[in-house]
Amino acid sequence: MTALPVISGVEAVRKLERAGWIAARRKGSHVMMIRPGSTATLSIPQHRELDRGTLRALIRAAAMTVDEFVEL
Repeated sequence: MTALPVISGVEAVRKLERAGWIAARRKGSHVMMIRPGSTATLSIPQHRELDRGTLRALIRAAAMTVDEFVEL
């Protein structure tokens, strides 16, 4: 298993867009992302560094593995 990288919220949004997620709206410092055919909505904080627990929860909610996320 690959180690979870420390990335910013902007980088997380870019990686998730490559995985098919769409930035639907922005509310304050969070970007809400949706994916057609999925009932999940991801709320990504636009911080300089995302906590590893937050990033892991976003990856899990996106139905991805850490390895798949890192490859993007």
